Amino acid sequence: MGGMEESERSGRVVGKHVYGNLYDVDLSVAGDEEKLKKVVAEAAELGNMKLWDLKSWRFGGDKGGVSVIALVVESHIAVHTWVEYSYATVDVYTCGERSDPFKAFEHILKSLKPKFYTFNYADRSSLPRLERLPA
Repeated sequence: MGGMEESERSGRVVGKHVYGNLYDVDLSVAGDEEKLKKVVAEAAELGNMKLWDLKSWRFGGDKGGVSVIALVVESHIAVHTWVEYSYATVDVYTCGERSDPFKAFEHILKSLKPKFYTFNYADRSSLPRLERLPA
């Protein structure tokens, strides 16, 4: 996905993956599809990402909730909530030197107001591109 101009300058893909689980979240946001879409769109902007598309779905029944997926030029943001459990998962993955998935995650965290959460980071960058030697 995107961020090609930055990757070409550095000779590699700069992949940053921030994700976590949020417990005992604010249901007035977690259960409201429109509010959650707004939070994700704001997170993309705050994380210096270009929003390409934003989709959401509301699921009923046992383990129902809301899912919001933002396709950003740099990769994606995904938030899934389970209202019955006051639980949410957040996944922010970017490819690009200028994007900041930490800021995006922090905004979602502040908006969902969990009483407890986990935070994980994975460096998903490629190795530097090596020049090919003649055979």
